Parts: sequence; structure tokens; C-alpha cells
Amino acid sequence: MHNDYEGALKLAKAQSKPVLIDFTGWACVNCRRMEEKVWPDATVDSLMRNEFIVVSLYVDEKRNLPLAEQTVEKLSNGTEKSVVSVGDKWSTFQIENFGATSQPQYAIISPEQIALTKTKFYTPNSGEFIKWLECGLDAFKKTRK
Repeated sequence: MHNDYEGALKLAKAQSKPVLIDFTGWACVNCRRMEEKVWPDATVDSLMRNEFIVVSLYVDEKRNLPLAEQTVEKLSNGTEKSVVSVGDKWSTFQIENFGATSQPQYAIISPEQIALTKTKFYTPNSGEFIKWLECGLDAFKKTRK
């Protein structure tokens, strides 16, 4: 598991694996439930460890970005948002690319940053989560043929 998005993309490219983005938060109760109840499932754990590069992006991380990375982003809806903290960066990335700001939200993308499935939200049923992971993995394999 990583929390370095750029590093995860590089690793995914090097290992020819899809990236599983975990939009999470320190204060997210349903995120912890997923981590405690669904992720330990043997199949989920195996898929996440062996078939994906997993990156957790904390949308409520208060640590400030380096000054050079702090910015004001013009959003697709025409508004502007100050991006000062790490959490600002990831919440802006989440809303602009995946259309939501709720956590947890999971996305499966290629190393080239192309979405491979619809995103998934809180899914306490491990069987349903496995089907979604396998769907993303199948979509990724089709792009590699």
C-alpha cells in the first residue's frame, strides 16, 4: 500500500498492473470498516496484494503541500478552489476525475490514468467487492492484449 500517487503509477507501469485508488480519510468510519471487514477477506487481500498497485489518498490530510505546489485550481464547474493541504489536493483530484467527494471511494485505473470501471463506494459485502475488483482486472487485461 502506498500514499504516493505518482510512485504508484510508476510501479504499476513497471509491473504492468492496474492501480486501485482508495480515496479515504483519517476520520472516515466506513473506510475503517472496509479495511477491517472486507479487505482481510482472503480473496480481496490476495487480489489487492498481487494484482493491483494500491494507493490510499487521504482527502482530509491537513499537512500543507510544499509552497511550490500550493495553488488555486479552476474546477470544471467554473469555480476556483484553494489547494493548500495534501487533503485539498486529493479531494480536488477526486471530484474532478471521479465526480464525488464521499469516502470511501475506490477507482481502478490503468498506469496511463484511464478509468477501467465505474467507481465503487462503501461495499460491506466482500463478494460484491471481489466482483468489482475482478471486473477492473479483466478490463485492464483487455487493454494489454
